[in-house]
Amino acid sequence: MDWFTAPDYWLGRLLFQRSLAVIYLVAFLGAALQFRALLGERGMLPIPRFVARMPWRRSPSVFHLHYSDRFFAAWAWAGCAVSAALVAGADSLLPLWGGMLLWLVPWVMYLSIVNVGQTWYSFGWESLLLEVGFLAVFLGNDEVAPPIVVLFLLRWVLFRVEFGAGLIKMRGDECWRKLTCLYHHHETQPMPGPLSWFFHHLPKPLHRVEVAANHITQLVVPFLLFTPQPVATAAASLMILTQLWLVLSGNFSWLNWITIVLALSAVDVGTGAPDSPGAPLWYEIVVLAMTALVLWLSYHPVRNMVSRRQVMNRSFDPLHLVNTYGAFGSVSRVRYEVVVEGTADEVPREDAGWLEYEFRGKPGDPRRWPRQFAPYHLRLDWLMWFAALSPAYAHPWFGGLVERLLENDRDTLRLLRRSPFPADAPPRFVRARLFRYRYTTWRELRATGACWERTYVREFMPPTRLAVPTARDR
Repeated sequence: MDWFTAPDYWLGRLLFQRSLAVIYLVAFLGAALQFRALLGERGMLPIPRFVARMPWRRSPSVFHLHYSDRFFAAWAWAGCAVSAALVAGADSLLPLWGGMLLWLVPWVMYLSIVNVGQTWYSFGWESLLLEVGFLAVFLGNDEVAPPIVVLFLLRWVLFRVEFGAGLIKMRGDECWRKLTCLYHHHETQPMPGPLSWFFHHLPKPLHRVEVAANHITQLVVPFLLFTPQPVATAAASLMILTQLWLVLSGNFSWLNWITIVLALSAVDVGTGAPDSPGAPLWYEIVVLAMTALVLWLSYHPVRNMVSRRQVMNRSFDPLHLVNTYGAFGSVSRVRYEVVVEGTADEVPREDAGWLEYEFRGKPGDPRRWPRQFAPYHLRLDWLMWFAALSPAYAHPWFGGLVERLLENDRDTLRLLRRSPFPADAPPRFVRARLFRYRYTTWRELRATGACWERTYVREFMPPTRLAVPTARDR
């Protein structure tokens, strides 16, 4: 079928596939380096405990069949290896069916991780990576030109990401309709980046222009993705510029980057396509069957998107094939942070020698400037932001974090920037306090060198010690 492929998009496919493989690599690397403290056998939310109560049909995963920390580590590092091979273009060295199978491997492997990841893997970009990764299986390699229907489905994902995010804003916090949300967002976002302080101090009229431009990009421009070229390329390019602006303004894991990757698949670079044979019949049948499945599964996400009770970031099937997305339907006006401290003193009085634990990404020491981590995802730091919003968000795992800090657990301490206690001398007590954080002004920054000013609000968790005394305490 001559209409089945679009040879002019071969370079767009190449850029899309290699970039997606990089995101897979970052995702697997984060899993390999962080899982022991979060999900391991002695983690805060152990996988063995989860799979014992969760049926396989609701969370398909290889870890229902077997779990050990060593097996998970091998699984995650193998995912890194496969992703690196795809970055290097290994799929183009295989026959068409072999390339498809190679792209299927990281999707299956990451699905197994997400489906047992619990709270740590509950973010929308996890499902987005799986949905996009599933479609990538059917894009083909150098043996065939890119299938038009798969390119259409990638634009369909991009449309739902942008339009869904736009709708949730217009239906949510009134500050989006008043164009004032960016008066607060750069200060209160989950994990500020090195430029967020400067973004926050932009003139308020410019903030209003930013919000208005965002509404246009998310509510109008997505429809242009389905128009003829060069309009579709212009729409995708505008989305890329908007996402790069967001990359500069904060740390949002790989959400912005995978949106950019999706937009690359819609760009017509106008270069000549290399010669490629026609698509084999079996490939056309498989791709069309997959397309019918995706369109059928799109019913619930579309129904949610047009509903007045729209929800963000939900999967409607355990394979995360077609999902609903959205971000920041509401914006906090005040930033709170949970500060975790420990003491070696025998009595945890207020004037005891309390020392603060330093996290890698979340605000702590007011003088420490935020760093850029995205697209790498610091899962504990992100959940600490939610904990500051409400203790209910922290209930499943915060007690486990404190217990491991009291033990000086090596894997947990690796998630932090610095522990104030030597490896052989854990704290006797750990407590948590809630502070209000605000960005300093230009004058305060010059005078103190601090980018944050913080004020004590209340106790978040009273001084706590291990129920069973350690050898040091006996």
